[in-house]
Amino acid sequence: MKIDRLVSIIMLLLDKERIGAQELADMFEVSPRTIYRDIDAISMAGIPVNSIPGAGGGFEIMPKYKVDKKVFSSADLSAILTGLTGLSGMIRGNELANALAKVKSFIPADKVKEIEIKANQIHIDLSPWIGNRNIRPYLEMIKLALHESKLLSFEYADRYGNKTSRTAEPYQLVLKSNHWYFQGYCRNRNDYRLFRLSRITDLQIQNEVFTPRDYQKPQLDFTDILETMQTKIKIRIHKSVADRVLDYCDYENFLPDGDDCYIVSFPFIEKDYYYNILLSLGNKCECLEPPDIRSEMKRRIYEIAALYEK
Repeated sequence: MKIDRLVSIIMLLLDKERIGAQELADMFEVSPRTIYRDIDAISMAGIPVNSIPGAGGGFEIMPKYKVDKKVFSSADLSAILTGLTGLSGMIRGNELANALAKVKSFIPADKVKEIEIKANQIHIDLSPWIGNRNIRPYLEMIKLALHESKLLSFEYADRYGNKTSRTAEPYQLVLKSNHWYFQGYCRNRNDYRLFRLSRITDLQIQNEVFTPRDYQKPQLDFTDILETMQTKIKIRIHKSVADRVLDYCDYENFLPDGDDCYIVSFPFIEKDYYYNILLSLGNKCECLEPPDIRSEMKRRIYEIAALYEK
């Protein structure tokens, strides 16, 4: 159960006279059943929420009710502050600043130091160590375009580096696996596309305001699909790159091989992306089997070596 969702629901109930379960479910991209569990949790916390059945019904907080600051524990407030602070480090704006201010207003004076210590025990920094300096300003531009329903124009490079000019209606910002994307309707392709911000250049907000269409959410979970496509290969790695390999498989796939190496059962799909993972480990990784993958690794290594023979 997400604390930030509970807080948002409470704020909505305090702000609106009544709101339906389906509307809340759509807003937070969860099922109505999850919303009902959230409402039960809010009621158990001491906030009187009425459920009105039938057409025009929904949830509402009893009139004239004021939220007691003691509803939230120190752990609750620390978790909320940690999440909001991490997000505000990358996306700046009045909304996040106001949200932080509202949450801090719930902190009793005698708990300020305790909650500050707890909130500082976890630090979320979404900014990259190095890389594209345009990411943060682009995030702010996309956020503004989302808010005002304005078109975005930009140059977009595919994975091979080929650039095309695009115009898109923005619908959602997405943080996935340490990379920022925005989901939008591409007017050049007449379809929804997930654009990776690091591949975008010359981003501009257009003056044209678009009418939002029925939004198609991006597919972000490919776990089931990948599991049917992946096969296990056997690689031998030096312990110095074990942490990088652990990004792709569990430690139970590691078998010690001497003092300095591991034999790893590594999930693999015969595509450039996976070959490049192994090649990026340099001489700290050797593909042992199957023979066809090992042979292809040798061929690619020879191609790289040939570049330096010229």
